[in-house]
Parts: sequence; structure tokens; C-alpha cells
Amino acid sequence: MARSQTAPHANEERESSKKIGVLGALWPFMKPYWVLMTLSLFALVLTASLSLTLPLAVRRVVDNFRISDSEILSQYFLAALGIAALLAVGTGLRYALVTRLGERVVADIRIAVFDRVLGMSPEFFEKIMTGEVLSRITTDTTLIQSVLGSSVSIALRNMLLFIGGLILMLLTSAKLAGLVLLIVPAVIVPILVLGRKLRVISRENQDWIAASSGNAGEALTAVQTVQSFTHENASRAQFAEMTETSYEVSQRRIRTRAYLTVIVIFLVFSGIVGVLWMGAIDVRAGVMTEGTLIQFVIYSVLVAGAVAALSEIWSELQRAAGATERLIELLNATDNVNDPAAPQTLPSPVRGEISFESVSFRYPARPDTSALQDVTLTVSPGETVAFVGPSGAGKTTIIQMIQRFYDPTAGVVKLDGIALPDLKRDQFRQSISMVPQDPVIFATSARDNIRFGRLDATDAEVEAAAKAAAAHDFISALPDGYDSFVGERGVMLSGGQKQRIAIARAILRDAPVLLLDEATSALDAESERLVQAAVDELSEGRTTLIVAHRLATVKKADRIVVLEDGGIVATGTHDQLVAQGGLYARLARLQFTAGLAAE
Repeated sequence: MARSQTAPHANEERESSKKIGVLGALWPFMKPYWVLMTLSLFALVLTASLSLTLPLAVRRVVDNFRISDSEILSQYFLAALGIAALLAVGTGLRYALVTRLGERVVADIRIAVFDRVLGMSPEFFEKIMTGEVLSRITTDTTLIQSVLGSSVSIALRNMLLFIGGLILMLLTSAKLAGLVLLIVPAVIVPILVLGRKLRVISRENQDWIAASSGNAGEALTAVQTVQSFTHENASRAQFAEMTETSYEVSQRRIRTRAYLTVIVIFLVFSGIVGVLWMGAIDVRAGVMTEGTLIQFVIYSVLVAGAVAALSEIWSELQRAAGATERLIELLNATDNVNDPAAPQTLPSPVRGEISFESVSFRYPARPDTSALQDVTLTVSPGETVAFVGPSGAGKTTIIQMIQRFYDPTAGVVKLDGIALPDLKRDQFRQSISMVPQDPVIFATSARDNIRFGRLDATDAEVEAAAKAAAAHDFISALPDGYDSFVGERGVMLSGGQKQRIAIARAILRDAPVLLLDEATSALDAESERLVQAAVDELSEGRTTLIVAHRLATVKKADRIVVLEDGGIVATGTHDQLVAQGGLYARLARLQFTAGLAAE
């Protein structure tokens, strides 16, 4: 059952998770808004001071209630009303300022986290689900917004009321204040003990929420596959189990917080009753006036309310500490692929020479399996090189290394003689056009999907690229033509149509290096012929690397590189490799024989 499951990060206990001080990590985001913080603090101190002044006015009214001069009594009442009015305005101002600060800081945190995650290499996403990242950006930042936008200011206000109220209670009646102070340790101990337990539970709760979000995101992203294999019930059960576990953990958090609230409120108000009892005896004995007792009781209520509020806010701060910890993990996440501190600059124009020098590589998720083994290869500017071989031979890995999604375990990859780690990634990637095997289509218009290749392209350039990729006719036939919405992940398009839009995007980019990873795999024979002609034209004067299983698409390449088990086993033209009689000849014989049989 879900109860027996272990929280996703339960074994990752951290020192900072035990301390509310982790909220200090939010300070760099708050510091730029020091003016807003100063104004908020001023409003905070003003409202707290007015709250502490109000009991003095009440005492004056009560002690002078029986005086014959009604004008003086009216002045006391008007003064009390004036304080109440200032308190109302100050409280409204504090709310507006603090809420604005919270919204602004959380917006900055969301942007910072997204900026950081978007630049991470694929290795990072091998260790964490996209849905969990989104949960942190949304759910966790919402918690922080709640704390910064209200809880922190309420906590500071109640701290001022607690400290100021205690001081004024001492000045009002040291004897009764001493009795109140005896209660304070009994209140603080459960806050500290249960508060720590609550923080751990809150962290576990957030982890389960993030895990269930990741699970749901994965299932919805592949909803057609889920439905094709009638996996709906299993997916529903898995999501329900994780959600139910999250609910059960939240119930533990709620119970712990409820216990804390019951204990604190009982102790606080029991103390007030006791103090009121002792104070009533002193009034009857003439030791203090009725107004003084009422003043002391109001201060007691203020202090008690402050303690009760702080106990609840402490729980919120514990939850926010867990959320902050999770966001800071993303911001501080290390990446093995980074830009150099002093990057070199590619020569202009970029020639497109690509060289692999004794490159070996193992994927971090599969450290025992070699993806590339001592690959040495130079692709000359303007040359078209095709990579063929069985699945798992390392063809797509070659493409990923050229884009520096990973760094080699050994050796180096160079562009125009400069090692990729010595260049800024966004600079050299501008010189590369890519058509992946599984084309990525965004939830926007067909025009914007093509324009993704070059954002400053005109409509005419977009349409010219679409025509070159044999995509113009089917796009024009859509309800709104190029402005038609194609759905999330392009669900309104066929596989071949998505591939042609991806090819049009690469054509529009017009980069000196062109990477084609099974670019025509989803096309019918007619579309493949049209697109192949466009690719042939596009390849002119560009360094082109083609990955393909279908040998018919690579026969025109200047050179074919045959890969097996991560190493180069042969190079040459189609005719040369067929004549050599190795792996390529065997693959060619199988494919072309199968093709003839199919005809």
C-alpha cells in the first residue's frame, strides 16, 4: 500500500532542513527591493506601536469614566478613535506593501529557477522528472509567496507586539507580569519540539506532491501511448496511490499542527484567566485601578494572541523552509557542462570543420556501457558525411557531442579548430541547424513553429523555408493557413507533417553546419523525395552530418562512416563500402533485398 512507500527524497536528509535559517537564502532576491522593505517595515512598526498605544487610551477612558467633565471624557474617546483610524490605515498600507514585495520576489525566484534549469545539460534531466521541476516552480513558490506576502510581516508584527506587550505589562504591574512570564517557557517548548517535527513532515509532503506531479506529467505527455496499450487503469492507480500517500502525509502535518495549536492556545489563555483572577483580587484590595487591570488584560491578550499567531506562523515558516530548500537545490544544481570563464570566439564566417580527436564517452546514467570508443574523425567544411550502423552504435551520440549536450569522457570535439568547451554554447550552437528524429512541435501556430529556427525571419522567409521542405501545401490547407494552431506537441499534424515543419525550421536557420538525425524517417515516399531534394540543395556549401538507418538516404554522401559498438569500423563511399564486404555491405544487402521483396 501507499503507506509503506518511501518519500522520494526521504533518505536525502540535509543539515539545513533542520533549521528555519534556510529562509535566509531568499535574501539575495529581496535585497534589490530595499526601499519596499523599508516602507513595509515602517508600516509594520507603526501598526504595532499603535496597537500597543490603544490600551493606554482605554485605561484613561475607564479610570475617568466617572468624572463630571464630559468634554475631557469625549477627548479620550476621540483619541482612542484616532488611534484606531491610524491603525486601520497603517494595517492596510502594510498589507499592500508586503504583498507587493512577496509577489515581486516570488516572480524573480520563478524566473531565476527557470533560467537555471533551461540551461542545464541533458544529464540533469536524467536525474529529475520535468513534472517535479514544474512542481517546484509552481507549488513551492506559491508557499514562499504566502510566507513573504503575509506570514513574515505577521510574524514580525507579532514579535513586536510580544516584546512591547511584555515590557508594558511589566511597567503596568510587575507582579502580574511575573506570573505571565512563568507561562512563556511552557508555550515555547512545544513550539520548538513540534515545530521541528512539522518541518520534516512538510518536506516529505512537498516531495510527494512533486512526485505525483511528475508522474501525471509523464502519463499525459504520452497519453496516446498510454491509451494504445490500455494502460489507463494502471496509470490511474499509480497516480492515485502517490496522491493518496501525499494526502496521508498531509494529514500527519495537519494533526501535528493541530496539536501544537491546542497546546499553545490552552496554555496561553489559561494563563490569562489566572492573571485576571489575581488582578481582580488586587482591584478589590485597592492595589490597582479598574483601568490599570483592563490595560494589563488587553496587553495580556495582545501578548497571548502574538504567541498563538507565532505558533501557527512557525508552522508556515517550516513549510516555506522546505519549499525554499527545494528551490535552492535547483538554483545550486551543479552541471558538468558549463561555459568557460574566458570563452574564445569562432572565426567569422564559420567554416564548419568538425573534428573528433580520440573521443570516448559513457552516458552518466549508464557508466558501465561505452557509447563512443576512441573516435577520431575530421569532417571538412562543406562535406556531407553520413553515419550508419545498427541501433546503439553511437550515431545519435555523435550528434549530441557536436552540440555539446555532453562532454567526452576522454578526447575533445572541435569546431573550426577550437575545442567546444572553450566556446560559449549559445555562440557555437547558432552555427548549427538540427532536425531530430522525433521532431519537437510547440503549442503555437505553424508559422511560429518554423520561425523558431530564426526569430527575426520575415513571413516571406518562413514560407520560402516551408516550400523548400515540401510543407507549404499542407500548411496552406490548414483552417487558418500558416496561422493555424497545431496543438500541444503538434497533435493536429501527422508524423510526416511534423517532420517537414522541423526541416523547414532548420532550412530557415541557414546555419553552416546541418545535423540530420533520421530526418526523413517519418515521411512517405513522395514527401521523402521532395524533402531529399530540398536537403540536397540545402547541403550545398554546408557541413552536413546525416544519421540514417535507411541507406538509400545516405548514398549521395561524400563519405559514409560505419559505426558499431561506439567505434568506427569503416569509412568510404557507398560503392567502396559495398565492395569491402563488411558491416555496411551486409546492411545494404538486407535493406535492398527487403525493398525488392516488398515491391
